[in-house]
Amino acid sequence: MSTVQTPAPAVERARATRSRRARPRWVAYLPYLIPGALAFTVVILIPFGMNVYYSLFKWKGGLAPMKFVGLENYAALMADEQFWTSFRNSIAMILAMVVVPTLIGLVLAAVLFDYLGRRFGGGVAAFLRATYYLPQILPVAVAGVLWNWILNSQTGALNVVLRSVGFENPPNWLGSTSTALPTVMAVLVWVQIGYPVVIFMSALQRVDPELYEAAELDGAGWWRRFGAITMPQIRPETFVVVLTCTVAALKVFGPIYVLTRGGPESSTLVPSYYSYLNFFDKSKVGYGAAVATVLTLVIVVVALVILALQARAERREEGGR
Repeated sequence: MSTVQTPAPAVERARATRSRRARPRWVAYLPYLIPGALAFTVVILIPFGMNVYYSLFKWKGGLAPMKFVGLENYAALMADEQFWTSFRNSIAMILAMVVVPTLIGLVLAAVLFDYLGRRFGGGVAAFLRATYYLPQILPVAVAGVLWNWILNSQTGALNVVLRSVGFENPPNWLGSTSTALPTVMAVLVWVQIGYPVVIFMSALQRVDPELYEAAELDGAGWWRRFGAITMPQIRPETFVVVLTCTVAALKVFGPIYVLTRGGPESSTLVPSYYSYLNFFDKSKVGYGAAVATVLTLVIVVVALVILALQARAERREEGGR
């Protein structure tokens, strides 16, 4: 009586299959997770840990002695008026970099896609989209030179035009406490507006054109189509824009450094620049590190809140289907 032997390759394959089934599923993702985890550790975790460590000391930097003070730097922040002024100004930065650009970007993207694109062709819409995005790719130094040339109180192009039409004493746009912050906000709107336009126009590419055609046949006007079709369809991209722009607004540094250096009289001071001032100008490394730590924690909390709101909206949408 002969016996049937299982071929060796088949036995090996069966053993390999059982071995894979025995391993936890997460093990298979390790080759993909390890490089990102290493990069996150080196670029973010270690610097943040060092920053928290420095914030517990009074240190002038360099070879100066480090004196451990515990939470003294954080306690001093609570009574620091400039620190609180910088965070109040961050609310203005959020308005200028998140709220206004997102609202205008929504309308512009819808107009470019649903109106100009359909009537004048995709080339016109693409050209205008690139034009709106141009300030995003300009180096901060170049944009700063441009706006300083426009806003200079004596020789700036804007004030020259105002004087030519009868205004004898035009505002000192960046040198007055009453106009500096609104002026910086206007510049930030100009810089930021192209980003949501590009994101929203990309999102509109996946919207079924038949939805717009059906709504138009039913007599829905442009604003009605915008509210009933465009807004719900691009809700995920709206959360992405709000999240990324909010983080950018909270840590904004370049435009403030180039335009006003936080002045005049701290009217445009923001936390990132205040941290920079303490690090380098005042040689208060521990105090600057404490400002940076608090700013980081605020950004993390705000990001988590936005992500939680997004998840809640997605669950509500799925539950309504």
